[in-house]
Amino acid sequence: MLDFNKCPCSGNNLDKLVQPTILTILAQEDLYGYKIVQRIAESPMFKGHKPDGTGVYRTLKAMEQRGLVISSRSLTDTGPAKIFYHITKEGEECLSHWINTLEEYRQIIGMMLAEVHNVCAKIKRSTDNVNLTQD
Repeated sequence: MLDFNKCPCSGNNLDKLVQPTILTILAQEDLYGYKIVQRIAESPMFKGHKPDGTGVYRTLKAMEQRGLVISSRSLTDTGPAKIFYHITKEGEECLSHWINTLEEYRQIIGMMLAEVHNVCAKIKRSTDNVNLTQD
């Protein structure tokens, strides 16, 4: 039987939305990597599910290379240096662009949802008709 928890249909694989989530978090405060991972898990998009830390760090690195965030090392008394991330002006502009993109996603998802409802209703009617003829 298919494990729907690992299936994209569960909504737990929304990798595209990690970037706007990170930008939203960093627009509120500078944080180090582990705290960013924790805050992502707390976000509505991830519903308490901790994202893959390696993937988050990879995304942060790519965002830094694109100039959306900058990082700085901070020495600590209790362990290794922590890398703090800060959103840049370009990152803030990118976050503003995400508003339009997310609005488009919402419209597209609405249309897709209507289509899925229609198809599932047809499947159910077809299945019900088959069951009636078999009785």
